[in-house]
Amino acid sequence: MSDRSARGEREDASGPVIRSFVEERWQWTVAAQQIVPDERAVIGETLLAWCDDLHLNLILTTGGTGFAPRDVTPEATRDVIEREAPGLAEAMRADSLQKTPHAMLSRAVCGLRGPTLIVNLPGSPKAVRENLETIAPALPHAIDLLREAPGSEAGHGRVA
Repeated sequence: MSDRSARGEREDASGPVIRSFVEERWQWTVAAQQIVPDERAVIGETLLAWCDDLHLNLILTTGGTGFAPRDVTPEATRDVIEREAPGLAEAMRADSLQKTPHAMLSRAVCGLRGPTLIVNLPGSPKAVRENLETIAPALPHAIDLLREAPGSEAGHGRVA
């Protein structure tokens, strides 16, 4: 989510980090990628289309989670989700707080719409990678639970 990147004034540096992470870490397919302006309605429409029309399992957004007046990604996400998944956002903030006091300024939201998990990530490529590393151990299991994959309920054991 970036006005400048959507207008072509700045290259998107965080989207490629997300793509690289999910393809290398899990060999997952990235089915959609789009740069949208910091407009609540546009963000919400994009999230809805990806959830309801494309039936994506996971949507990772980047940017628009801070205090700037145009940072509206959390509000747009809340407009779309049916249930919040606060543990993911809490884990990202807690881990990031060990690296920078600015982590407490994150308003990132994570939540569910049907079988889709939406995760708001920060806008900086470094913070994107760090936050993905934090939640990576839980994401495959979360996706399995949402997809109601056979045996997914049995996977609640301790992860080493």
